Amino acid sequence: MPALPRLVVLISGNGSNLQAILNACASGELPASVVCVISNKADAYGLVRAKNAGVEAIHFAKLATETRQEYDQRLADYVTNKQPDYIILAGWMRILSSAFLSSFPNKVINLHPALPDTFPGTHAIERAFEAYQRGEIDHTGVMVHIVPDEGVDNGPVLATEVVLIDKEDTLETLEARVHQTEHVLLVNTLRKILEEKVTRSY
Repeated sequence: MPALPRLVVLISGNGSNLQAILNACASGELPASVVCVISNKADAYGLVRAKNAGVEAIHFAKLATETRQEYDQRLADYVTNKQPDYIILAGWMRILSSAFLSSFPNKVINLHPALPDTFPGTHAIERAFEAYQRGEIDHTGVMVHIVPDEGVDNGPVLATEVVLIDKEDTLETLEARVHQTEHVLLVNTLRKILEEKVTRSY
């Protein structure tokens, strides 16, 4: 039986999307193995989630003396040793430079809680909710995309899902629904990518 595809997951916070991936791998829904979880923040709860799942959990801090490129190169070297098939950015809050990305062409996949060309960067759900309150939009969404370069949330789109905003919504209820959508879309998209990869390899 061939070895399962290897995933490295980069996080900065709570790690609920990481948990969705870990659960899907454990149940067999996602035919892959998370081999390492890396956070740029020491107190990220996602590191606890990784340890609880028996996965290597690393706090990868930027040194005070390092440039952004030097940090990204050191991170790339570490990740390369894990021989990943894909690197998943699941709430990773640093923009990766070409010092990292050039090592993994078409292998870095990001999840963003907004649709293409809307609300790039941080606080996307909050900004969408504010736009809804101003009457500018009636929906937001989630996308999964490849990260080819240093552009923010604008790489080739792999999948999207619309999330309607209801007049009863608060920011908290909208956030909960967007996160729920993220978990499902991310796992489904990764499964399709891995299935296509297996098909192409024969």
